[in-house]
Amino acid sequence: MKARPTLHQRLRYAFDNLMARGTPALIGWLALATLALIGVFTAVVLIGDLAPNEAGSHQGVVGQAFDSLTHALDPGTLAEDGGKWPFLLAMLLVTLGGLFVVSALIGVIATGLDKRIEDMRKGRSVVLEEGHTLILGWSDTIFTVLAELDIANENQKRPSAVVLADRDKVEMDDLIREKVRPKRTRVVTRSGSPIDLGDLSLVRPEQARSIVVLSPEHDEEPDAQVIKTILALTKGGDHRDPVYHVVAEIQEPRNLRAAELVGGEQVVFVDKRETIAKLVVHSARQSGASVAVIELLDFKGDEIYFRRDDALSGRPFAESLLAYEDCSTIGLIDAAGEVLLNPDPERLLQSGERLIAIAADDTHLGAADPRRGKVDEAAIADASATERTPTSILVLGWNQGAAAVISEFDQFLLAGSSLLLVAEEDEAGPGLERQRARVANTELEFRPGSPTDRETLETIELERFDHVIVLSDHDLDAQRADARTLVTLLHLRDLADRRGATCTVVSEMIDERNRQLAEVTRVDDVIVSDKIISLMLTQISENRELAKVFATLLSARGSEIYLRPAGDYVRAGSQASYATVVEAARRRRECAIGYRLAADADDPERGFGVHINPAKSERLALAGEDRVIVLAEE
Repeated sequence: MKARPTLHQRLRYAFDNLMARGTPALIGWLALATLALIGVFTAVVLIGDLAPNEAGSHQGVVGQAFDSLTHALDPGTLAEDGGKWPFLLAMLLVTLGGLFVVSALIGVIATGLDKRIEDMRKGRSVVLEEGHTLILGWSDTIFTVLAELDIANENQKRPSAVVLADRDKVEMDDLIREKVRPKRTRVVTRSGSPIDLGDLSLVRPEQARSIVVLSPEHDEEPDAQVIKTILALTKGGDHRDPVYHVVAEIQEPRNLRAAELVGGEQVVFVDKRETIAKLVVHSARQSGASVAVIELLDFKGDEIYFRRDDALSGRPFAESLLAYEDCSTIGLIDAAGEVLLNPDPERLLQSGERLIAIAADDTHLGAADPRRGKVDEAAIADASATERTPTSILVLGWNQGAAAVISEFDQFLLAGSSLLLVAEEDEAGPGLERQRARVANTELEFRPGSPTDRETLETIELERFDHVIVLSDHDLDAQRADARTLVTLLHLRDLADRRGATCTVVSEMIDERNRQLAEVTRVDDVIVSDKIISLMLTQISENRELAKVFATLLSARGSEIYLRPAGDYVRAGSQASYATVVEAARRRRECAIGYRLAADADDPERGFGVHINPAKSERLALAGEDRVIVLAEE
């Protein structure tokens, strides 16, 4: 038979339960203990008539209770007491009792305040923002996202961004102030897990204007975390109607289908690996293409906007190319929502269709200022088509995106092209064998070796290659990976100078800060993968329709960005308006979006010579080494 709990055990259990109720309960019980202490000694003094009968002394229950209270709260009051020793003893006891009870009360209040401050430090209160951009998760891309949002919010009234990540709030705040320092946008951080419904409710996603889901750092399965975050958003109890506007980052292409099943129509997914692979290939084929793409992706300068212009309804698309002074039209969105970049110039614009145009901001496109620059017919050049030949490519290094780079390049190449891959055998061997069956136009050759090893590089006939791509090792931390890439670039530049090789060199970097170091090697283009993805996420968070535009722009099908010799469009050295360049491109069934000056190609302060969307009336004299940036089909 079980023994019944003793009185001591019952009291101890009750005390433990009392302590577990938290600060408010403890304050209440200690306050009651203080009142009980005062009540007991007030009764003792009054019943025993112990109080001295002095002039000015308090009389009655209220007066004596007040005296007892002052003795309990302030031990110094005892020094001013007079009267007989029974009264002094009573006041001494109430003072001692007050020391214990009131001190405990002060300690509990202080502890409660400390806990409350700690909770505030952790960011556990509900945000009251509305119409904010909500960022879920944390990675180095967040700094670029916040910086670009700050620029995009220039015309917004009291813009705000809210960050929810499983990190310390103070640490997040310090890093944001150190690396971003937003001027217009108020950034609010909260500490919590984006996949926890309770934590998610703190940032009120139902009130957000748009939501960005970042792929977490240092996670073995980052895509799984992204998918669970999307589930928490779309299946949570506070899910709103209409649907959310969410853009999310996916690392592995094989996870994209599962993510789309979860996100449905509410989420736009950016496939990081495929996106970077496409941009690497475009940059390798067209030196400077990445600079032009970044100009369109960031919020500094010109971006892509949409406009419905009834004045052009029923007119050929070609007329829109020269319709605006400060805007460059590049395509349209038809009534079904399909994106058409560089459509047939003679295609008639239908009612309800919207133009896709590059402009400094939406107000410029909305104003639709008519073109002022005149077309100088005498300056337009007659260019003959360039005959294409098979291409030779050298890829140095292997990472998770290497297979996508090879597949993407194969779509642009003529039959008979070749690709040599130099990488560690244990890294590239299995992936390369699977890749051989996926390419149709390229003969793949593999040579084991380290891309940073000088002896390995010297065995390569660098002069026979048209393009060289240096891939970053994603399995290393950013600084180590970029250091290895820089070593490879230094060797390549030295070998190219010694042998007179004229191949283009494109390199992938992880950290934006290392880009300037890479420029010392005179590399033709540097792709900073994290920055590109950050810019794309931010653009799509502001306008989800841009996802289709960027996907089409980087696709191997249809029109892409090309940098072509200026002499194919206007006579070298002749003074002409930029409208003349646009007209020359139109006659080649292309959309001109800018130009690149060869003299500034190595100057980052001058945007590497790239000028996007110049005014139609701008006068310029392009040299033979300069390039015209166009949207065209190869």
